[in-house]
Amino acid sequence: MTIVQKDNFIENEMPIGDLPEGWESTSLKTVATLRKGKKPYKVDKTTWPGAVPYIDIEAFEKGNIRRYADQKSSALVNEGDIIVVWDGARCGHVGKTPERGALGSTLGTIQPILIHPDYILRFLQLSYESINTNPRGIGIPHVEPELFWNLEIPLAPLAEQKRIVTKVEKLLKRVNTTKERLAKVSMILKRFRQAVLAAACSGRLTADWREANPSSTNYTEEELPLGWQTASVGEVIESLKYGTSQKCSYEKLGVPVLRIPNIEQGVVTHSDLKYAELQEREFQQLRLQSGDILMIRSNGSVSLVGKSALIREIDKGFAYAGYLIRLRPDFSKIIPDFLNLVIGSHDVRIQIEVPARSTSGVHNINSKEVRSLQFFLPPLDEQQEIMRRVEAMFKLADAVEKRVASATTRAEKLTQAILAKAFRGELVPTEAELARREGRSYESASELLARNKSDKEMNEISVKLHYKLDHKKRSK
Repeated sequence: MTIVQKDNFIENEMPIGDLPEGWESTSLKTVATLRKGKKPYKVDKTTWPGAVPYIDIEAFEKGNIRRYADQKSSALVNEGDIIVVWDGARCGHVGKTPERGALGSTLGTIQPILIHPDYILRFLQLSYESINTNPRGIGIPHVEPELFWNLEIPLAPLAEQKRIVTKVEKLLKRVNTTKERLAKVSMILKRFRQAVLAAACSGRLTADWREANPSSTNYTEEELPLGWQTASVGEVIESLKYGTSQKCSYEKLGVPVLRIPNIEQGVVTHSDLKYAELQEREFQQLRLQSGDILMIRSNGSVSLVGKSALIREIDKGFAYAGYLIRLRPDFSKIIPDFLNLVIGSHDVRIQIEVPARSTSGVHNINSKEVRSLQFFLPPLDEQQEIMRRVEAMFKLADAVEKRVASATTRAEKLTQAILAKAFRGELVPTEAELARREGRSYESASELLARNKSDKEMNEISVKLHYKLDHKKRSK
């Protein structure tokens, strides 16, 4: 098989072909065995003296130990043993045991034979896509044994395997550090947006603008910027209306109806649209206009209740479903963009979420509660300046976020590139090169395999001899 290079990254096609001197191509079944887990007898760790952690998929992948099992009735594994997910959507995923425990029936432990354990681990991680995209089973997928055991592994001499593993660990540590830093940038951007929103809704964002543009408004309140006042949503909208209860479908009959999935990050998305045939009178009442705001009024997740989206020109003429409320702003008092911004601010979210959390099941906000939401209202001209600055800052954050996403993708590809280079023999000097340089001999991969075969045969002879002697002893 060949290596394909794209965008300076090597795709993870297996590097079997012209192998370095001293290497050998062999199948996985010649260098490793598998011991499947089994369904353990679950016990209470506080009362059962032989209780050990139950290592299921969640415990393996996330380190989350939820249950315990009797060690005498279980397949035990030690901390650091190599585990493969044998059954499930993530079949083929490989890693190390988080701690000693009872191995679940959906997992198996890989046991290397005369080969460095981490060499097998990294090889299987490089092969994950091939294993996972070719599973067996109609219901729950599981690893295809024939594909798994016949995977071609480019086997290096044992001493070289150790150097390769050391180099890979060093490089992947740097990659993981980079990924962690990129993840922190994403969190910083999230906090940046929250800070911008808080500054915009409190007047701090435009403090310098007010000094340069004295307002003609003569009202003010204590602790509020000059020209600002406390207002409620009900005071700045013309009307508020719930959506239709008419059943919707994906069949394109009638008019498009916006639903909760169409409310996304402050705007409307047209993906996953449904349609309904509405009476003309109802449609005219529900027909959306540019500048309207849709708000989620009911949802099982309290974090979604009150989320809003601004209706743009491309959204005009749509209707909306019953779990949404339409707010129509009074343009003489508030800019629609600013009202949408305010609804997403921390102070307003607190007013929405605290009462919603007191209810059980589906959380709601009704029209009276929406109208009573309090916020700080600046003059119209300052609202415009606030939105100009917010949009500029959010545009900058979006640009940085795209670059972070691109860098994260490249870091993910870099992991596979490192592994691909490792199994081509390009990360460290080969054992053959070092042996020539140092004037010594070395054990090649083919000699290692021959020794492995000999050891296995001797072990089988020993087992058979032990069985015969034991049988003869018992028969006397």
